[in-house]
Amino acid sequence: MIKIENLSVIFSRGTPDENTALKNINLVIKRGDFITIIGSNGAGKSTLYNAIAGTCPPAGGSIHLRGENSENWRDITREPEYRRARYIGRIFQNPLLGTAGSMALEDNMLICRKKGYKGLKISLNNKLREEFKSRLRELDMGLENRMADNVGLLSGGQRQALTLLMTVMSRPDLLLLDEHTAALDPRNAEIVMNLTLRFAAEYNLTVMMITHNMTHALQFGTRLLMMDSGEIILDMDRAEKEKLTAQNIVERFHAIKHRDLANDEMLLS
Repeated sequence: MIKIENLSVIFSRGTPDENTALKNINLVIKRGDFITIIGSNGAGKSTLYNAIAGTCPPAGGSIHLRGENSENWRDITREPEYRRARYIGRIFQNPLLGTAGSMALEDNMLICRKKGYKGLKISLNNKLREEFKSRLRELDMGLENRMADNVGLLSGGQRQALTLLMTVMSRPDLLLLDEHTAALDPRNAEIVMNLTLRFAAEYNLTVMMITHNMTHALQFGTRLLMMDSGEIILDMDRAEKEKLTAQNIVERFHAIKHRDLANDEMLLS
């Protein structure tokens, strides 16, 4: 559903600080893929997300999308971020970024409900409130009883779970998860991860998930990518990665790059 060809991103181009963050990336993402992405800090993971989401203009290459009900590829390489946000959802590590803390929970959900309905006026009414309550019950956090509360009163885990639910409600063609459980305590991280897996299966979502946890990268998803220095150095399907351990990944990295994987967070996870 997404085809990336020879994608490059260069920061501070033409200056002494020039840095090639992505180097001729080629990647095809199939509908229903759940791709886990690992790599050291500075490997290019978030830059790849920024290029896909439209927040970072590429220096070269192209990005094409084929929507759920379309047989044709559409070039979105230069499409602005606000347009891509209609069909590309993104959840960040910081749970405060996905919701408006000064607004009521039900108002946050109303904004999400309006997404994709250009020109339609949707007002909060009893029917919508019941719909929102029904969806919130899926989180099993009691939030269906706090719809009038400002989201700023919720815990980080509750806000991240709410962000996940709201993103799923908008039915994105692609969901980008940028270490979305890393800032949560272990209990809430497990809750949000379980919800992620459940929603991905129920709605047949296409997901890309950046993680520093090698165990999660191997355990979850249908495909594993490893990035380093702006390149994809490993691309493994489910059958291949199910046979691997974290140590195998370290050994493969060494064989490809001829150096050790210097990332304590990944090695200790």
